[in-house]
Amino acid sequence: MGHFAKVVDSKVVQVIVAEPEFFDTFVDSSPGQWIQTSYRTHGNQHPEGRPLRGNYAGIGYHYDPVADVFYPPQPYASWVLSPHTALWEAPVAMPADGKSYEWDEATTSWKELVAA
Repeated sequence: MGHFAKVVDSKVVQVIVAEPEFFDTFVDSSPGQWIQTSYRTHGNQHPEGRPLRGNYAGIGYHYDPVADVFYPPQPYASWVLSPHTALWEAPVAMPADGKSYEWDEATTSWKELVAA
């Protein structure tokens, strides 16, 4: 079994599980293209060392045919897409002090979450 994403205008609109042979007899006249994806690939890493297309495709993800990768929607305008992981990165690294933070786009900085 494999996982396949239906891509229309570079956007994932559906993800299914099917045998590759399924597509030999499957007639889909709707616009778009079916592209294989791997549920074990994230950040261009795979536990067995064989990543497939950057990330597992999800509905709303984008597909870049030049880089041949799936990547999630951009979470904030200031974040940039990493060409190595196909994931969005904040312009400032999150503090690694064990505390919880959330991104504040207005100040383009991390704000500590405080318990109420």
